[in-house]
Amino acid sequence: MIEKSKKTAHPGALKRKKVERKIPFKTHEPELNIIPVTNGIAKNDSSQTEQRHHSVSKKETKLRIIPLGGLEEVGRNMTVFEYGNDIIIVDMGLQFPEEDMHGIDYIIPNSRYLRDKTDNIRGVIVTHGHLDHIGAIPHHMKVLGNPPIYTGMMTKAIIMKRQDEFKDGLRLQIHGVSKDDKIQLGAFEIEFFHVCHSIPDSFGLVIHTPVGSIMHTGDFKFDQNPIGEKPTDIIKIAKVSEKGILGLMADSTDAGHPGYSISESEVKDSFEEIIQKAEGKVIAGTFSSLLTRIRHMVEIAEKYGRKVAVDGFSMKANVEIARRMGYIKPKKGTFIDIREVNQYPRNKVIIVCTGAQGEDNAVLMRIANEEHKHVFLEKGDTIIFSSSVIPGNERTVQNLKDNLSRRGVNVVHYHMMDVHSGGHAKREDLKLLFNIVQPKFLIPIHGNHYMLRQNGENAKKLGMPDENVLVAENGQVIEFDHKGHGKLTREKVPANYVMVDGLGVGDIGNVVLRERQQLAKDGMFTVIAVIDSNTGRQIGNADLISRGFIYMRNNQELLKDARMEIKKIIEQKTQGGYPINWEYVRGAIRDDMGQYLFNKTQRRPMVLPVIIEV
Repeated sequence: MIEKSKKTAHPGALKRKKVERKIPFKTHEPELNIIPVTNGIAKNDSSQTEQRHHSVSKKETKLRIIPLGGLEEVGRNMTVFEYGNDIIIVDMGLQFPEEDMHGIDYIIPNSRYLRDKTDNIRGVIVTHGHLDHIGAIPHHMKVLGNPPIYTGMMTKAIIMKRQDEFKDGLRLQIHGVSKDDKIQLGAFEIEFFHVCHSIPDSFGLVIHTPVGSIMHTGDFKFDQNPIGEKPTDIIKIAKVSEKGILGLMADSTDAGHPGYSISESEVKDSFEEIIQKAEGKVIAGTFSSLLTRIRHMVEIAEKYGRKVAVDGFSMKANVEIARRMGYIKPKKGTFIDIREVNQYPRNKVIIVCTGAQGEDNAVLMRIANEEHKHVFLEKGDTIIFSSSVIPGNERTVQNLKDNLSRRGVNVVHYHMMDVHSGGHAKREDLKLLFNIVQPKFLIPIHGNHYMLRQNGENAKKLGMPDENVLVAENGQVIEFDHKGHGKLTREKVPANYVMVDGLGVGDIGNVVLRERQQLAKDGMFTVIAVIDSNTGRQIGNADLISRGFIYMRNNQELLKDARMEIKKIIEQKTQGGYPINWEYVRGAIRDDMGQYLFNKTQRRPMVLPVIIEV
């Protein structure tokens, strides 16, 4: 239980040597760099330190925590920590589009609040290498003044690889850190602790500030028997919590799921059972960043004499990074090119690929649609969906499973066997974390609003007061003062969607998106009318074009009536004499025809009027 007596009310979170310790205070000098020293603590240059520390001790200065994304969706994670003139940023991720966001590649956080504060940004800390935590880096770093990035070595390599895909990308200042390092960024001292997730080099953070310490879990779970890494560092979490944690920012993605997280070792056992019994090819679809899962496949393939082919641009890139860094250590000849899969017996091949979310152009979808150049399904092959379904993709993934099942293959997913272990703490994991940390405040992060509420309810059941659970919205400012008071303020900064579509970033707004949704729903109806410029009368009948609205050959009566209605509208709107306001006429055709077609069909297509004067 979370103790709330006077003796254990976590005064350490408020008395953490904030007066005695003179924290370097940064103004406008170049960003801090990690300087290797024996105790792992990164310090400022002494000449810089002497110039700034004057305002940190001001009692009226408050710590401001501002989530720019990640608190109303699974993805787009980015949080700003601001104290006086010092700012740090934790994560800078993207969000995958919802099904009705036609043509949108992905969504990134809105960084407008930081645009005139770039001189105050001391650094960016990235907790791990998933796209929902790193995906916005190429888009934001230039406008934010290219501050230094601090992250794990695997994450560093993934960020640099992604940056190479952007031709006009900056040369980033990326510093690799380990779980034993501490770094000082202005008023913030950050130390790291290892957590288990679904990708190596995942960190949680303890951010020590003049008002108290904030623990940020990142994406985490408790796995007592992980594969290829150590368990989440409970000992360090407990040790740093002894001095008091003012606020715990805890992963909420699986807060509503009962029990404990499944261990990766159990997932590996399930894989081995499937592969051992499989008669044909085994095709495993998963996220390109689930390197732990890919490592399973390699080790099992070698045990049963199978070759492994990896397909998918991002997956091949990440596997190459993992091999280079020694996380995946295949035997010679285990990996083969995807073009070579048909040179081996079907029961001697495993294909690991992208597309478990049903993405249109991903490998698994191309295989299902018989559009892959080298992989062909046969009866008896086995398809493993080794990932949970991202909210919003349920229908697409189900359609993909249906198409695969029609081909006579065996489809296995995580509802049938333990072929996927989520990388996020479940209800009992979170209760364990709360009891270890015993924070004064809880700030649920990483999830939809419902997930955040579930996380808060877990803490309340352990004795945390309702007013100490701060469930914020994207853009809402959270404040803590030197007396240990925390609150949700009414202040909100811009945190709306910034949509990336091809080379365009932010140029697709709600109006354009609504138009795309309308086109997808009811189609388009184009009206081309030729007008005599001398008389203002229509010449002949209007030409009509329908796309996605009606099949014109079967609706001749409707088209005939529509042409008569168009002529009537033009006559009515051009009776006022010259000069004729043709923009007004076009608007009338658009509005009146839209209503006319709706009355006739109960569908409202996008009406595009074209007037040609002759």
